[in-house]
Amino acid sequence: MLFIFFLITLIPITIALWKLFEKAGEKNWAAIVPFYNFYIWLKIIKKPLWWYIFIIMPFINLFIIWLMIVELIKSFEKYKVIEEKLDNKNNNISKKNNKIESVCLEEYDLLYHTLGILFPFIFLPYIAFEDRFQYSDPLLRGKIRRSVPRDWFDAISFAVGATIIIRMFYIEAYTIPTSSMEKSLLVGDFLFVSKISYGPRVPMTPIAFPFTHHTLPFTKFTKAYLEFIKLPYYRFKGLEEIKRGDAMVFNYPDGDTVALQMQDRSYYALVREYGAKFVHYSFDIVARPIDKRENYIKRCVAIAGDTLEIRNKQIFIDGKPQDNPSEMQYKYIIRTTGSGINPKKIEEMDITDGGPTSYPGEYVFDITKAKADILKQMSNVTEVIPIMREKGIWESHIFPYDSTYRWNEDNYGPLVIPKAGTTIDINTKNISLYRRIIDVYENNNLKIKGNDIYINGQLSKTYTFKMNYYWLMGDNRHNSADSRYWGFVPEDHVVGKALFIWLSMDPNRKGFSSIRWKRLFSLVK
Repeated sequence: MLFIFFLITLIPITIALWKLFEKAGEKNWAAIVPFYNFYIWLKIIKKPLWWYIFIIMPFINLFIIWLMIVELIKSFEKYKVIEEKLDNKNNNISKKNNKIESVCLEEYDLLYHTLGILFPFIFLPYIAFEDRFQYSDPLLRGKIRRSVPRDWFDAISFAVGATIIIRMFYIEAYTIPTSSMEKSLLVGDFLFVSKISYGPRVPMTPIAFPFTHHTLPFTKFTKAYLEFIKLPYYRFKGLEEIKRGDAMVFNYPDGDTVALQMQDRSYYALVREYGAKFVHYSFDIVARPIDKRENYIKRCVAIAGDTLEIRNKQIFIDGKPQDNPSEMQYKYIIRTTGSGINPKKIEEMDITDGGPTSYPGEYVFDITKAKADILKQMSNVTEVIPIMREKGIWESHIFPYDSTYRWNEDNYGPLVIPKAGTTIDINTKNISLYRRIIDVYENNNLKIKGNDIYINGQLSKTYTFKMNYYWLMGDNRHNSADSRYWGFVPEDHVVGKALFIWLSMDPNRKGFSSIRWKRLFSLVK
């Protein structure tokens, strides 16, 4: 599909270049010679050859080609013949040696450039085969004088365009909104996320308001994108493969359907809890494309092909225990003699999740093992008890929401993470594990009739996966909505890899005291 899209846009542009090269006095056949055509193009618009360096640089070349299209249109613009008797000031006419210098009016100038950038496959053929558009050597043509607002518009447009390209394909800023990754990543951390690490994903909904995600600024629910153009999933080659232990940003898999008035809750969890009829009656329900779903950040703990199991809170992959993040947290019950713990001490220890319970002198905190050991040493602390769900206790809110699999947060699996090209047997017992993959992520029509499973109308006993999948969990293991709650993360939902923290601000403090200076420009581990 993506190939067809490029084909129907590339062919008209190539035909247009053939004719435009001919109009400019160059060999028309050069338009179909890869790389050489860019050389001739630069020659026509009188731009230096060092531009070629940026033409061969991935993603930056897109912005450079936009500039080249604008410069090409300038070289072939339709010039209005303006009579000498017209008012010089009103029509921005310059005179030199008693001759009228023909200039392109600004409104046409801007219109042509915009059409060329947005619809090059239509507008370039138009100027190529329209006789009124003739080549004018940029070096011989008089400089067009533009108004100050237009100069500002051009400068801002250039800056916005460059930023959009960088944000779209190279690197993007991200803010940690919740404590699910504490204490590895803190609420108020500002990160840069690398999109070239795993390969930039081509935008699936390319028509969107700049620098927004899914909602327009200063509105609650207004979409910031249009869906009349949708592109299929495609990812360019990355610098590395996804590895266990990577902190990843991805689109929330359960975010394909959203209850607008409760966007912090999974629509599907709301339906399981309250029923579909109540949810649809009480909230405005919308669907979102993949790349406009909420961005989450978690740690990859299992990759495609792995067999994942959690035994008493410890993750095992293919039967082998995995290294735990150094700042991983769990819930602990802390009991004291009744005198309680000094709030200042809690603040000094940077304990931010949890607090006192209804029992005198008792607390529940999400903390690291190191902090639990420190609390044990306090004279008024009598017990520090790690909380753990025992094996065999089923929690209905845990994926796959099926009592056949009596799993919970701390004892889970074993579960095979699907890998592209792998074929599995499917039946009514295990279909709850893979139903969403087959039906939603890989766009099949799945129906269950009695003990039979039909995929796209065909009775099926096996299924071959089309994509790779991943299992992601927060380092704050007892306070993280992650794969244990909504299942697998498809490869087409992956955004990028968290690189480093460029700013960190404590939301509970103000001014310069809120800046966590030690975290500035630190790598994400």
